[in-house]
Amino acid sequence: MFRLWSNSYKDGDMMPKAQRFNGMGQDGDNLSPSLFWENAPQGTKSFVITCFDPDAPTGCGWWHWVVANIPATVTHLEEGASSKGMPEGSIQVRNDFSFYEYGGAAPPPSVKHRYIMTIHALDVEKLDITKDVSPAYVGFNVHFHSLCSAQLTCVFSA
Repeated sequence: MFRLWSNSYKDGDMMPKAQRFNGMGQDGDNLSPSLFWENAPQGTKSFVITCFDPDAPTGCGWWHWVVANIPATVTHLEEGASSKGMPEGSIQVRNDFSFYEYGGAAPPPSVKHRYIMTIHALDVEKLDITKDVSPAYVGFNVHFHSLCSAQLTCVFSA
């Protein structure tokens, strides 16, 4: 079974300060979480990682992080990899904060939000994208190439 986990938090945990946004009323460290995965299906040629908040009051959620074209040989990312250096060939697309790396949790006060980290195993080495495409465009392409996915969810309320 394809599996995703983190040393930064466990599934269902409250998001730690290290992964919270620094701004919008938050004083987090804005570090992408450590991520580890195993048992990708046969035929996996690359990975896509997303972090999505379906509870954001936007009508369409909030994309915190989207990384495409992670080589199939990669099986983990260290905490803070988004800002310290991603695997060669990977692309971080613009998130809903309008920057090209991980953006941590910053929900409105008193509202619990879910932050769903998903890894997709793809049957192609690279999606034909640039860093300026939208997260929805990446998702559209993932839909046609995903062999399977695994998720990890944490929660946070200010």
